[in-house]
Amino acid sequence: MSTAQAQASFETGSWRGAPAGRTDSVEGAGAGRALGRMVDGAGPVTAARALGWFSIGLGLTEIMAPRVLSKVIGVNRPWTLRALGLRELTSGVGILSQPRRPAWLWSRVAGDAMDLALLGAAFLGRGAHRGRLTTAMGTVSLVTALDVVYSRRASRAAPGSGPVQLHASIAIDRPSDELYRFWRELGNLPRFMRYLRDVHVIDTEHSHWVAAGPAGSSLEWDSVVTEDRPGELIAWYSAPDSPMHIAGNVRFERATNGEGSVVHVHLRYEPPSGLIGAAASAAARLIAAISRQQLKGDLRRFKQLIETGEIATTRGQSSGRRSVTIKVFNRAVPP
Repeated sequence: MSTAQAQASFETGSWRGAPAGRTDSVEGAGAGRALGRMVDGAGPVTAARALGWFSIGLGLTEIMAPRVLSKVIGVNRPWTLRALGLRELTSGVGILSQPRRPAWLWSRVAGDAMDLALLGAAFLGRGAHRGRLTTAMGTVSLVTALDVVYSRRASRAAPGSGPVQLHASIAIDRPSDELYRFWRELGNLPRFMRYLRDVHVIDTEHSHWVAAGPAGSSLEWDSVVTEDRPGELIAWYSAPDSPMHIAGNVRFERATNGEGSVVHVHLRYEPPSGLIGAAASAAARLIAAISRQQLKGDLRRFKQLIETGEIATTRGQSSGRRSVTIKVFNRAVPP
């Protein structure tokens, strides 16, 4: 049974009823079925702890009784089994100490791949006990399927693994119509948004965005304007095939006394596609940590550009006349 087949049988529930047949096949799959019962229907943390204890139990067996285990699975490499046991112990301790961290569960998946490679090499060797090896490979495949399923669930449940949602507001001493017109010319956005390198307007609804990525790289995506209310609102989202999944809107409201406007920006986006497990979680946390401050800084630069015609590079530089309403609002909503 391949890893993919074992995972499919687990997800459909067909793995629970192993058909009667050769005794060694049913007994060899017993560990996998027992582990499946331990984690079946459990929450992410409970399942992680069950897998952690399974790692520790397997690791101790591999370290303390490698020769017995070698005979059972048909691989006469006791020292290799001891090394694998240390790996299992490390994964188990890591999972139990940090059950909400998906990286430890994914380390089990990597270990399963190593085990399958070792068993496959032994299967092709001379004098191989192919019956025992087939049983062992089937059991490891089933355990791998369980590890993959619950690693994915843990990744989805991990803090910071979901979409990042940001909001920032600022008061600007200009009418909302003027602010809307400047923002609606999307080519103006890189002038005050530091992460943007270029926005190429294709037509009234479509545009191509280029942003600065890590290590001097670039991220590019197409964007579509979904709602456009002159003087009030601009909403957009990234095209479905874009590597960045971004949706946002900017609202322009007249100040309560009619002097100046208040700008509200809402953003919702996810890490670049193709990242899984701990990588996706780390990317989401990094984006959130950088963007909350960056969005506020972008709005401050937008304010300076609109009110003075340039972006100040020295603190304390005048940003133009401010009404009492603007001063009070900016104290209530710190930049």
